[in-house]
Amino acid sequence: MTPSIGSLLGFVAVIALIPVALWLLKRSPIGGAAAHGVLRVVAMLPISTNQRLLAVEVGSGEARRWLVLGVSPAGIHTLHTMEPPLDASGAPPAAAAAPFAQLLARLGSAKAVDGVPPPPGSSDAR
Repeated sequence: MTPSIGSLLGFVAVIALIPVALWLLKRSPIGGAAAHGVLRVVAMLPISTNQRLLAVEVGSGEARRWLVLGVSPAGIHTLHTMEPPLDASGAPPAAAAAPFAQLLARLGSAKAVDGVPPPPGSSDAR
């Protein structure tokens, strides 16, 4: 009882098509390819075991914004919204974003932006 060559080739073809199907699924809107480029984590700073600060870029083109988010088990809170930084050529920076500590230092030293008061604990909150 030896398997026929046709059934063996069919089995090999099915096994070879699995990675191809997964690759296609990854690039289809069903696999999440539609959301690529709309949301990107720029930086993350762990505060404690269950709390962290995130700088997240949302949108694309002229509608891009950076959100500084506080993430904890109690929820996600928007701490600040700002324009993404531009380099000298006017283009957004590539993969090398400013260190998160510099972003937080700028946030702490900034006065009220867009009607939002500075965060508690900064030198401007009196």
